[in-house]
Amino acid sequence: MAQPLDLAVAGNGTIAALINPTGRVVWMCWPRLDGDPVFSALLDGTEPERGFFDVTMARFASSRQTYRHNTAVVETELTDAHGNALRIVDTVPRMHRFGRTFRPPTLVRRLEPIQGRPRIRIRLRPSFAWGAEVPKRRAGSNHLRFVGESDAIRLTTDAPLGFIAEETEFPLDRPISLVLGADETVPESPARIAREFEDETTGYWHDWVRLLAVPFEWQDAVIRAAITLKLCADDDTGGIVAALTTSIPEAEGTARNWDYRLCWLRDSFFTVQALNRLGATRTMENFIRYLTAALPEGDEPPRPVYPLVPNAPTDEREAAALAGFLGHAPVRVGNAAADQVQNDAWGSVVMAAAMMFFDRRLPQPGDEALFRRLEPLGVAAEAAALTPDAGIWEYRGRSRVHTFSAAMCWAALDRLGRIAAGLGLTHEAVGWKARADRLRGLILDGAWSEGAKSFTESLGGEGLDAALLLLPDIGIVAPSDPRFVATVEAVRRDLDRGGLLLRYGMPDDFGMPDTAFLVCSFWLVDALHAIGRAGEARALFTRILSLRNHVGLLSEDVDPRTGQLWGNFPQTYSQVGLILSAMRLSRSWEEGFWRAW
Repeated sequence: MAQPLDLAVAGNGTIAALINPTGRVVWMCWPRLDGDPVFSALLDGTEPERGFFDVTMARFASSRQTYRHNTAVVETELTDAHGNALRIVDTVPRMHRFGRTFRPPTLVRRLEPIQGRPRIRIRLRPSFAWGAEVPKRRAGSNHLRFVGESDAIRLTTDAPLGFIAEETEFPLDRPISLVLGADETVPESPARIAREFEDETTGYWHDWVRLLAVPFEWQDAVIRAAITLKLCADDDTGGIVAALTTSIPEAEGTARNWDYRLCWLRDSFFTVQALNRLGATRTMENFIRYLTAALPEGDEPPRPVYPLVPNAPTDEREAAALAGFLGHAPVRVGNAAADQVQNDAWGSVVMAAAMMFFDRRLPQPGDEALFRRLEPLGVAAEAAALTPDAGIWEYRGRSRVHTFSAAMCWAALDRLGRIAAGLGLTHEAVGWKARADRLRGLILDGAWSEGAKSFTESLGGEGLDAALLLLPDIGIVAPSDPRFVATVEAVRRDLDRGGLLLRYGMPDDFGMPDTAFLVCSFWLVDALHAIGRAGEARALFTRILSLRNHVGLLSEDVDPRTGQLWGNFPQTYSQVGLILSAMRLSRSWEEGFWRAW
């Protein structure tokens, strides 16, 4: 059964369009991933009157939506009650032109009849200023301009403009092209430019996917997740958004509505890690460039989250003109988490940068100069490790010495020691290792609870959270350590809901959470595999894969009882979890190939 987050994404690292199964564009920020949504219907109740771009069919009967193989090009087929059919091909151009990656803020829609003469109506109803402004429409010879107080977009087309302007029904008896983007003249015929953009974009994605080092099993799922992560990375600045949307609530009836169109250092590190494992290193290089611009000089701590343009404001406000996802208000713009203390940020920065020193594929690997820039972060991480913070789950009403945050601070020290050793800086390597060893003992002693017989979510505390499952990945404890094995069992007992995991089982600022956080279930997959329970890990992984939407994408949360996806979409954390778990669980290519025969 269709659900609200049955959406496909067409994007290019500059903008992204979310398209529902009947071909309606319901979300697209412009001219950047964190910009004003010119299409905002996704967040405007159940029957929005504008904020969308669709093609409706007379006597509509059914639709089918897929991705073109190994691309971010979306194809939607509509069929009417008499068997007439058409195909909508949605392309957000990304290709190599002019000696660079060409990725204009442009959506290209190509409509082609595939059976009979379907009768259609094209409705283009953008809005500006977060739904508060209806732009003025101006017609030209082959275009429609939509002009607001501070911005404008233009549709150039070879379809009859009058039919589009008046939303008049007409028969589709030939292919037509619709090019929507900046308010600039399109120098070629719409048909030609649409076809060229579509073909060259298809070629770009085929070339990109061809170089991925995918596991033998679950290749299609991993490729789709990798492309989706790439769509969440802003090519211009190097920042990576946590998701393409804002304010899709974590559960029905909750006020947990947040803007995820910002760059969390923690989420970005995990995204870079997943793409690196697949061999897509360019995103890491761009992200390190982003960090260089974003991080303050001196002793000022890094913020946990930054806008795509590092010095832009992140103040949290509400967009009152939009009714919210399925009516769940408020719609938030910006995120107050940027002002929180989240001590894991130190480790996220150093761990992301550490990959530059050990990946020999890079044309410009990390050097001593970069190491010297990282050392002050290690000093600060050591000082912050055992101090209270908001934690990975960004509690707004409490502060503790969270185990995950402390472990990530330890990771900053540990990685600096390893980097120094790799650079031949023996004195520094010995010093950082000694500091890391001292901190490791304090963290593990403080986080272990004899009463609970497990590590706890905060030092000296009693509760559990799913981030404890990451301790072996961080490297602070071995997966074979009996304390970690006991912790896996305790987390599963406490946080399992219908076979999936909550983030934590304690009330927060908004009450008790009741939806499963998808990446946490992937962390459980990895933990089960690490402690030798591969069969259980594979079964759980298969269960999570079944929760993906009709084109293979995941949001942030899921209702364990109904399987309905909730939370911002598509969520980078969830795609990362899918990739890393698949790579851990998959049979080798040699084993898989011979078993297949």
